[in-house]
Amino acid sequence: MSPTQIVSVSYQPLNLPLNEPFAIATGTQYQVENVVVQVTLANGTTGLGEAAPFPAVSGETQESTLAVLQNLEKLMLQKDVKNWRTLAKELEAAAYDAPAARCGLEMAILDALCKHYNMPLYVFFGGVQTQLITDLTITAGDEAHAAASAKSIVARGFSIIKVKTEGVDVDYDFRRMQAIHTAAPDAKLIIDGNCGYDLTRAQDFVHRLQEAKIPVILLEQPLPRESWEDLAMLATTCPFPIAADESARCAKDVARLAQDKSASVVNIKLMKAGVLEALQMAALAKVHGLGLMIGGMVESILAMTFSAHFAAGIGGFDFVDLDTPLFIAEHPFTGGFQQQGEHLQLDSEIAGHGVTLDSPLS
Repeated sequence: MSPTQIVSVSYQPLNLPLNEPFAIATGTQYQVENVVVQVTLANGTTGLGEAAPFPAVSGETQESTLAVLQNLEKLMLQKDVKNWRTLAKELEAAAYDAPAARCGLEMAILDALCKHYNMPLYVFFGGVQTQLITDLTITAGDEAHAAASAKSIVARGFSIIKVKTEGVDVDYDFRRMQAIHTAAPDAKLIIDGNCGYDLTRAQDFVHRLQEAKIPVILLEQPLPRESWEDLAMLATTCPFPIAADESARCAKDVARLAQDKSASVVNIKLMKAGVLEALQMAALAKVHGLGLMIGGMVESILAMTFSAHFAAGIGGFDFVDLDTPLFIAEHPFTGGFQQQGEHLQLDSEIAGHGVTLDSPLS
């Protein structure tokens, strides 16, 4: 038996309290309901991953993720993590509609592989850098909440604020943006519509933002995922870059967005596609001259640190949205990126992603 063969796969619910509800246009999450995944190799090396299903985005739930992992466990036993790309393709073939479950396994496999070779994960992905600058999000809410959040975010050392809008009432969304800009006039703003607008409302909103000279550096996913033609139409008149999130779930989507010129930035979230597909999306975006953003679902320090290694290792990510650990009240993990204000620092020496579970999986 090879020392890098998988001898066991274990997983269990990861339920964590949030400091405040995480509200977006398509739904609200009141607590983290993820799954932690562990693979053990023949030589005793373990790798840790996290599946973060977000029902409002992909339809996956914690319950469905656990069921999928139970099926995939049999597929992974006795497989060699040295063949991780082959394993990733087998996972995709077996569970295409469960990207978060697949991603959790891929993370664990790559953590174990890098630990075996004593290699930091960011080096595995390319070794470009060890530091990133993240934004911090204001979730959907009223004007007073938005203004207070903006002041707090700037006071904590952040220069980029991401704002979740609802997309239904343009007046309301615009007033929130004005309140945020007044409260934090020097902050750069990313607006995330999470599919909430239609073309008419989006155009009206963009026009008002431009007239008011609100410093928007990115408009993320203003329209529903399948509104390809409308997104391309909006892009022709929008004065700031448009990022595709829900409309960019795989490499084929990235190719279409580039061809249609409907987005100039792609938000890569590993949970949408899995690690291998995300690598292909990033490569394709670079080929077509599209900007890169790294984001995530509502993820703990484990998955967020993995994504930080991914983005820092590849390099060239202009927008970084790895803030959800700050919304989580407590973590059962040790390690992960160090954060000081907006600055994220990866450990340049530790093997794998460097996150460990405080108590072993049962």
